[in-house]
Amino acid sequence: MKRFYIAIANGLTIVKDGPGGLQMDVQLQGVETTCVAIDAANPRRVYCGSAQQGLMRSEDAGDTWHPVGAGIPSRHISAVAVGKDETVWAGTEPTALFRSHNGGATWDECETLKTLPSAPTWSYPPRPHTSHVRWIEPDPLENGRLFVAIEQGGVMRSLDNGATWEDRTPTGPRDAHTLATHAYAPNRVYAAAGDGFMAPGRGYAESQDGGLHWEPFGEGLAHHYLWGIAVDSADPDTVLISCAEGPQQAHNPMAANARLYRKTKGETWQECREGLPDPPGTNIYYLAADPLLPAVFYAATGKGLFQTTNAGQTWTSVGGAWPDYYKMQHVQALAVTDAA
Repeated sequence: MKRFYIAIANGLTIVKDGPGGLQMDVQLQGVETTCVAIDAANPRRVYCGSAQQGLMRSEDAGDTWHPVGAGIPSRHISAVAVGKDETVWAGTEPTALFRSHNGGATWDECETLKTLPSAPTWSYPPRPHTSHVRWIEPDPLENGRLFVAIEQGGVMRSLDNGATWEDRTPTGPRDAHTLATHAYAPNRVYAAAGDGFMAPGRGYAESQDGGLHWEPFGEGLAHHYLWGIAVDSADPDTVLISCAEGPQQAHNPMAANARLYRKTKGETWQECREGLPDPPGTNIYYLAADPLLPAVFYAATGKGLFQTTNAGQTWTSVGGAWPDYYKMQHVQALAVTDAA
């Protein structure tokens, strides 16, 4: 049975199987949720970060929640992830990275991240504002390897579980919003970034050598501000992205005009439209690949949750129409599991 966790500005929406089909339940009401991560080793254990209330954990697949961020000074949790060894990672604004080896009971800061040479230049929006950890991507194959995207600063790499860090590389994205790795593709790293807004063609990039060198690939894209990314769980060459012309068209409800694109091996990017809402008035999508089913992806926006079973070629609504007050919502995170 599927269970979806969708972070929005006033709570965590959970779409789950019920007696009459899929049901929608809102937990953490009134909390601006920002990120969600599921512990793959224990799918009923879920972590949710917020903009003002810190980090929370559920042990019952989202039915109840408890704070677990004691020891993290910032209450703004901007990214969360769980590694294959069940290490929990939490990123904050201002930029700092923390790790826990006991499910969030205690935390250690990865202090050397903030000593990288590029750190004084990190900012979002431009100075005098600060930066934040936008994404945390533990490598599923290489023990100790971790990628962290700073908005806006670049993609940083650790080879020793966060003890020390390597600075951004000259070819890497500076404004990466989402990173991905794949269990069937050693050393391959994917990035969806905002770099294409100022330099069309550079919004999507891949590394084939574990983050040392990056190559952009924008052929076929007509919209270059990228936000979400998801990779087919069975095929590392099938990728979906969400994008828009720029940040206003991605995030501002009054100017929203978001799109989805797909590509497979040997092909250029192709826009996905069939079964999705019209782009005008649609906020940027958040994407997730089904962890078990090949070619199955999910996309969440203020206009609903959508599913494809053919890698993005056609889409159908999941759970029916959402309430009207969701239509102006900006989805911050989407996670899916088969845990009941």
